[in-house]
Amino acid sequence: MSLEERINQEIKAAMIAKDKVRLEALRSIKSAILLAKTEKGGTDTVTTEAELKILQKQAKQRKDSAEIYQQQNRPELAEKELAEASVIEEFLPKMLSEEELIAEVKLIIKSVGAKGPQDMGKVMGSATKTLAGKAEGKSIANTVKELLAQI
Repeated sequence: MSLEERINQEIKAAMIAKDKVRLEALRSIKSAILLAKTEKGGTDTVTTEAELKILQKQAKQRKDSAEIYQQQNRPELAEKELAEASVIEEFLPKMLSEEELIAEVKLIIKSVGAKGPQDMGKVMGSATKTLAGKAEGKSIANTVKELLAQI
């Protein structure tokens, strides 16, 4: 079952349950997928990789908005954004733990043959492709930086 089909089923369930926050989050995902399908040069189907990027972008937007609302002392709006982010994250693959991330980055460093901090670009290029959807870019970069400093 494709992500779009799962989203449509979840939208129906959220409508029946009258869960407004879940419904709004699901509709935003559906909207983003439809936009990806209809954008210039796009095809009628969206690849799994593109779906993953869409979901990550949606979740990140919600978290960034929540952070801004917290800074502006608007906890009710921040809470709504975080609730929508958690709904979106249900459709993302499980993120790597810190230990798993360190192990993966160590393997990438060995495979690339990095010899120190000067090889950060090489390692990051490979790491972001390999770990796409499994870890956030910031945590990947921080882990790479720490491990390369130890070499």
